[in-house]
Formats: sequence, structure tokens, C-alpha cells
Amino acid sequence: MNGPGIQLTLAPELHVFAAPSRRGERVPTVTDGVSSLGHVVESAGIPLTEVGRILVDGAETPFSHVPGAGESVEVFGVDRPQRLPGVPATVPLRFLLDVHLGTLARRLRLLGLDAAYENEDIGDPALATRSAAEQRILLSRDRGLLRRRELYAGAYVYSDQPDEQVRDVLGRFAPVLAPWTRCTACNGTLRAADKDSVDDRLERGTQRSYEVFAQCADCERVYWRGAHHARLERIVEDALAEFGDVSTG
Repeated sequence: MNGPGIQLTLAPELHVFAAPSRRGERVPTVTDGVSSLGHVVESAGIPLTEVGRILVDGAETPFSHVPGAGESVEVFGVDRPQRLPGVPATVPLRFLLDVHLGTLARRLRLLGLDAAYENEDIGDPALATRSAAEQRILLSRDRGLLRRRELYAGAYVYSDQPDEQVRDVLGRFAPVLAPWTRCTACNGTLRAADKDSVDDRLERGTQRSYEVFAQCADCERVYWRGAHHARLERIVEDALAEFGDVSTG
């Protein structure tokens, strides 16, 4: 670029995306004189999904603004909890996760969240198109994917550890939780199942040892409080303790 120079300051939470040379305060940055602030910020390595407010000389300014010489630009991360424009807080959020976030998808479903997941790499264009068509927030650790313009909404997942990933998503979007209501395998809705109605799907030991069952309305998978229930219950209890009560809807 060879145009107006600005002073660029990135909020500390955005430093993870930027080169070390861009992490200071009022970093001299040359623009081309025609690109918008959104383009300038993306050129610094920041996905716009992670940007909240931008201040130019102290005044909040839209991404479309073309910066002029000498302007001081401050870029802030998204407010938490984040509200999507035009979406009432009462409307349940829907998520879409890329191929690298299977464990997170299963944990979000365990907590009752609508979390679609692609277990095969269908490509960035197809993911972005699905996000837009189904109005789902795309969760990804791929910065390039989050820069696609056709996305309905997106969010970078900052950790590679499942416990931290869950905490990150719940803290950012504050969704209403309804544990044990979704199939962790297919994202379908769970319903209570009579033991006799699922008898042909159970091993003999399961028939003798358990009385309470649920079945997915979509894939018909059967669930009961088996050997892994204590571990799953800990995940649920930790999430409820930190992020809210069970939905009564």
C-alpha cells in the first residue's frame, strides 16, 4: 500500500490474530486511500467476525469508512455476550461447526443446542452457503473461512481444548441450555422412550440394568444412563453452574 497513513491500535484480545509488529498502541499503518476500514482490519489478520466497535479519532465508525491520513483507529473485540443484529434474545441460536470441531459439536448437543456438524470436509464455499441458507453461526478455527462474505454469522474458536471451547462459545453467545434434549450423534430431538418400545435395540445386560431411556426422533438412536453418564453429567453440571439454568421451554 502507498497512501494515507493512520495509527492503528488493536484490542489485546485481537493480538492473537496479528503479527507481533502490529500489537502495540498507535502502530503506524499505511493504507491505499480507497479500501474500507473493514479491509484494513482484515489485512492486519483480523477476521471481522471477531470485531465489535471501531473508533476513529474517538468516534464509533462503520466498517465501510475509508480512513484518511492521520486518523487514529482503535479496533475492539466483540462484546460478550454477543447479540446478533436483528435476532431477539428469545430466538434460539443455531450453530454450524466445521470438520475439525466434532467433539465441540457433540458437547453443544449434549447441552441442548442446535449444532450441525460436517464430519467430512465439504469445502469452505459449501460451509459458508449452508451457514447462510440455514441462518447458522459458523464456528471454526479457520480464519480464512470466517472471512467469507456469504456467511450468516461466524465466530472463531480460540482454544483447541474441548472444555475451553465449550466455555468460549457459551460465554460469547449466552444461549439457553436444555441438556439431554438433543441426540449427540445426529443433532435430532430426544424423546422419552418406553423400555418395551426400544427392547429390540438393547443388549440383554442393558435390559436388566436400566429403566429410563430416550430415543432420537430422527436417527432412532437409544440413550440410557450407562457407563459414560457420570462424565457427561459433569460436563452438563459445569456448564449450568457457570452459564445458566435449564430451559423450561
